[in-house]
Amino acid sequence: MRGNGHLSRSFSLPRYIGIMAIDARDAAGFYATPLGRLTAALLRRKLVELWPRMAGLSVLGIGHTGPFLHVWREEARCIAVSPAYMGTAPWPAGQPGLSCLTEAEELPFPDLSFDRIILIHGLEQAEHARRTLREAWRVLKDDGRLIVVTPNRRGLWAYAESTPFGHGQPYSEGQLTRLLSGLFFQVEARATALYAPPFTSVPLLKLFGLAERCGPLLAPQFAGLAIAEASKAMHGMIPAGKRALTRRIFVNNNVLGMQAKPAKKSANMK
Repeated sequence: MRGNGHLSRSFSLPRYIGIMAIDARDAAGFYATPLGRLTAALLRRKLVELWPRMAGLSVLGIGHTGPFLHVWREEARCIAVSPAYMGTAPWPAGQPGLSCLTEAEELPFPDLSFDRIILIHGLEQAEHARRTLREAWRVLKDDGRLIVVTPNRRGLWAYAESTPFGHGQPYSEGQLTRLLSGLFFQVEARATALYAPPFTSVPLLKLFGLAERCGPLLAPQFAGLAIAEASKAMHGMIPAGKRALTRRIFVNNNVLGMQAKPAKKSANMK
């Protein structure tokens, strides 16, 4: 366990329990490596297959999503949000910033703000995964779509701490589906990715494409990533209870207080 070595020697816990979230700078460093560039390119293809037409839509990325949002940057309105515990990296590079640091459980956006939301390095490292998804449900439009990408608990990538996927809580495909379904999302499509081991050797990276083609046929359960696309279940409702009086968003090291507005009651919440 990084930062608490004496605990890891004293207790025999699964490797993913208590692992600290990866820093945004470390994630950016990974995506600058040959393995990271291959990983990002593969995931971008998966995202475009799921969402090929995005003209005029508003897109929110939660986690570390800069390497992926730029595929829609020219046609959609994109914003990248990094959780406070992860830190943030500037995005897009060399252009006016469209990224901010905030609390994933208290997003500083009104209800029904976004057509699309993606969570990459955002759910498995969340301090409270269910609250993060409830916030995503709140700010997603009624006809919106959500994509969640998490490390697969059976895959090798969940154990590779040299990558951003080797930190936090991995999920099996079934666990991810049940989590989303229990929070008023309806899973519309599932996919997998990253069948090649997380090689760092450049010569071995040549096997990356072959493994990606053969993996779904030979060993689908051992994919490195589980991917789920979900819609907003219209029978769902936000649980009643006290809401925070303020939300905090951090931009350029400044803290801006934003007053939270009570959520409007829908007809089925009377």
